[in-house]
Amino acid sequence: MPHTRREPATWTADSPVGGRGTVRVLCVDDHAMLLEGLKALLATRPDGESISLIGGLSSAEGLFDAVQQGNPDVVVMDIEMPGPDAFEVADRLRHQRPELKVVFLSGHIRDGYIASAYNCGASGYFAKSDDLQDVISGLKEVARAPQGAFIMSPKVRERVRPSDNGFARAGGMPASASAPNTPLSQLTAREVEVLRLIGKGLSRTQIAAELSRSPKTIDGHQDRMMKKLGIATRADLLRFAIREGLAEA
Repeated sequence: MPHTRREPATWTADSPVGGRGTVRVLCVDDHAMLLEGLKALLATRPDGESISLIGGLSSAEGLFDAVQQGNPDVVVMDIEMPGPDAFEVADRLRHQRPELKVVFLSGHIRDGYIASAYNCGASGYFAKSDDLQDVISGLKEVARAPQGAFIMSPKVRERVRPSDNGFARAGGMPASASAPNTPLSQLTAREVEVLRLIGKGLSRTQIAAELSRSPKTIDGHQDRMMKKLGIATRADLLRFAIREGLAEA
């Protein structure tokens, strides 16, 4: 999906939409092309009456007021936007409106993001590289799924280990009531910390000094991480840490 930035703005449907069986969606994303693409697709679909995009925000500012006024069934939210942390916002929405479902639609498929989406109570995680038709189908699946289910698009599902038995297919989308089993979730907290420092470019001796451990201990953490992640070299471990955004933490 194109990533065209725009100035903060808000739009709402010209007239009330909804009705029995209609899924009401509010989108929070600062990419104008995404919002316009969803609007255009819904306007031309033969079954467009079954899902309605009732409004859009370019940031999470004002989201709680928009939810109160528009009463959506699903909020679709980008992760990397100016303003409040998206995961904290989703957690607050979950506590204030338990019946409301939040779905993350992100340009990045990162293990940490998937885990954070699940942990904050979100109902799904889709990728912006997904076909818009798949996004629409996924939103319908989220609306039908029971509370506690976690829906993932096919591209996001690829990041989840197939050995995870906590997932069952429903309507073509994998759903789970247990935490997604991503490669990063296999690591201990200490291993994640070592990986973060590797991502920042620190040597084994620098990491050892930072964590008050011996270089040999750090080597042990590194070897176990490489085995768990199926990574052969330290350079690949560094690239993995950067890709997952650990170097930014």
